[in-house]
Amino acid sequence: MILQDEMKKLDAAMKKAVEYTVHEFDGVHTGKATPAMVENVSVEVYGSSMRLKEVAAITTPDPNTIRIQPWDKGVLKDIEKAILAANIGFTPCIMGEAVRCPIPPLSQERRKELTKVCSEMAEAGRVRVRNIRREAMDAFKKAQKDGAITEDDLKRTEKDVQNLTDKSIASINKALEEKEADLMSM
Repeated sequence: MILQDEMKKLDAAMKKAVEYTVHEFDGVHTGKATPAMVENVSVEVYGSSMRLKEVAAITTPDPNTIRIQPWDKGVLKDIEKAILAANIGFTPCIMGEAVRCPIPPLSQERRKELTKVCSEMAEAGRVRVRNIRREAMDAFKKAQKDGAITEDDLKRTEKDVQNLTDKSIASINKALEEKEADLMSM
């Protein structure tokens, strides 16, 4: 029973690592405007650093524009400065009570750079999954040494953990392939 609970926790941790990696992919500019491209930009406001999504509403009125409507109009300049400092490939401009970010079309060279960035993100995700596997296996080996589980249970669990790891890494690889295809098809 203890093994089943631990396997459920392991499965949840690996799914979380995969979800995090996929969410990271959403922040990569593919030529289409998405709020995820700017929502985690750090803005210096009120004497502290906050994420953009915490100080403004972020919308995409059309596929080529991101509109950022701050809740406090006094932070417009701070938002513009933060987006410029983030160096994410577009230039914001203040228009009335909002910041508009027109998304330029991607060049072939920029697309290749972005696929490399996505590959690095995917590798970081695979490393996260492998670290989760290593920590779990260390815990299972310790439990076997302490007599909590048998050697047969340990061997069976090792196979189950490896299957979970393989499935999680395959999910990351599939998401990477989809993102690369999306980047190169524009």
